[in-house]
Amino acid sequence: MMEVFINATTLLSVLALGLMAGALVAEGAILVRFWRSVPPEVFLSWYKRNAALLQNFFGPLEIAAAVLTIAAAALTWIGHRPGRELFAASALFGIAVLAAFPLYFQRANASFATGTIAVVRVAEELRRWSAWHWVRTVLAIIGFACAAAACRA
Repeated sequence: MMEVFINATTLLSVLALGLMAGALVAEGAILVRFWRSVPPEVFLSWYKRNAALLQNFFGPLEIAAAVLTIAAAALTWIGHRPGRELFAASALFGIAVLAAFPLYFQRANASFATGTIAVVRVAEELRRWSAWHWVRTVLAIIGFACAAAACRA
């Protein structure tokens, strides 16, 4: 029975990590590109209207991916399963993706949503936001790759 639970948890972990990584790629390739292409006032208005939707989508997805991967890492470690080191690494990458939110995104997103950022600073902040975003996207992709490789170990 424990074997079935471990297998289910590792599979759900890989699926959640893949969804998260894919969603982050789409956000960077589509949304951030759109945000940077429109005038700052248009971006701030759009962001204010959609901030809650973004947070309600990305927040639970990132949390679920991290929690499932931590659980998979713990279970594979306890069960002395092959690939446990890769799942542990994947969990660390998932935690790093989550850590980016309080380190940078929480403040930046709030300034966009409330319009407290000066319009003349929006382009600069979106460049910074994009750079941070692609770092967390790469971390998510590496975490996904580690988990997928762990399943094949």
